[in-house]
Amino acid sequence: MTKMSTRLGRRSVVAGLFASLGWKAFGRAEAAVQQTVGKDAPIQPKDKLQITKLEMFLVKPRWLFLKIHTNAGIVGLGEPILEGRARTCMEAVREIEPYLIGKDPRQVVHHWQAIYRHAFYRGGEILTSALSGIDIALWDIKGKALGVPIYELLGGPTRNRVRVYAHARTPEQIKAGIARGFKAFKTGPATRRPARYVETPAQVQYAAEKFAELRKAAGNDVDIAIDFHGAISPATAKLLIKALEPYQPMFVEEPCLHQNHDVMAEIARGTHLPIATGERVFTKWGFREVLEKRAATILQPDLCHAGGITEVRLIAGMAEAYYAAIAPHNPLGPISLAAGIQIAASIPNFLVQEQVTLGEGYLKKPFVVRDGFVDIPTGPGLGIELDENALADKIGHDWRNPETYDPDDGSVVDW
Repeated sequence: MTKMSTRLGRRSVVAGLFASLGWKAFGRAEAAVQQTVGKDAPIQPKDKLQITKLEMFLVKPRWLFLKIHTNAGIVGLGEPILEGRARTCMEAVREIEPYLIGKDPRQVVHHWQAIYRHAFYRGGEILTSALSGIDIALWDIKGKALGVPIYELLGGPTRNRVRVYAHARTPEQIKAGIARGFKAFKTGPATRRPARYVETPAQVQYAAEKFAELRKAAGNDVDIAIDFHGAISPATAKLLIKALEPYQPMFVEEPCLHQNHDVMAEIARGTHLPIATGERVFTKWGFREVLEKRAATILQPDLCHAGGITEVRLIAGMAEAYYAAIAPHNPLGPISLAAGIQIAASIPNFLVQEQVTLGEGYLKKPFVVRDGFVDIPTGPGLGIELDENALADKIGHDWRNPETYDPDDGSVVDW
């Protein structure tokens, strides 16, 4: 048997076992998988595997990378970061570290439960971001220990490539992105000043005209989403959405702030455009309310904030029951992107993956966009390897959230 056929056969066994058994049977299925793939895995199923050390480093422009080391030399990668709160997240991980040292990293879901529930004060963006990065790294270790991609442990691939989108604000950026292979983009409402609670007709018309220019540059075969970033008032959001409807955005993201899903649900009922939200919603409990109130039909959990691979897989299952799609949020680094691609490759209701870097200057083998898609990785775990030499001049940053104020009256402006 050739090396390639051996690898494919091993992957098929893993996929078949998990697809047939379902989420609750992970424990029994894992034992069977380990017996089958153990001979070709880096370590034997019964070999002792322990977490020995956690290592974190700030990475430009604003990221935090995590390495979880083991006694077998297997290292898992994660991004336990909340934008603008990197050092806070580092300290949160350090507080969790004593629990992890000496533990078997392969008990991923058990560790998720222990870290989340033993906190007593549960949830919140800091705990879930720290937990998310750890969870991703543990899945990376587990996949590497078994010699298979993470998506094989989640039931096998549901697709062989993953659609991705880029960001663009001008027609020139749209055309440049298309030349690079992208066929989906996201932009924001064009403004000449900070948004007001009640907007003038001229400002609404200006935003619609600028979006129309993007649509003309892209054509009707390219998707363009628009992100209000929660910075538009509900009253203005309704007007702006109506003005954008003729140009059919792929979705309208965060038409209002995420803290009141009833308001977002009201906006959703007033338009035929898909509403998206989720980058500032955490865990299955946060997304439950979004789904139950029909506030959005596209969920955007961030794998580095919402609870990692473990939790986002469950959120996707909940969304499927409501006929909602998953478009993972990701303004972060290549580890976050790799985690999102593993989820995209293992769920049926995936829409599109956000990215700001394909890993150039960070990964030994960056992702490559072809015809709007990237191929799912075939390597074990996350399927990526950091380029330590390229990273050497990117270590350290002091990035902070922007502080913006209205030039007319000095009041605080959302960003």
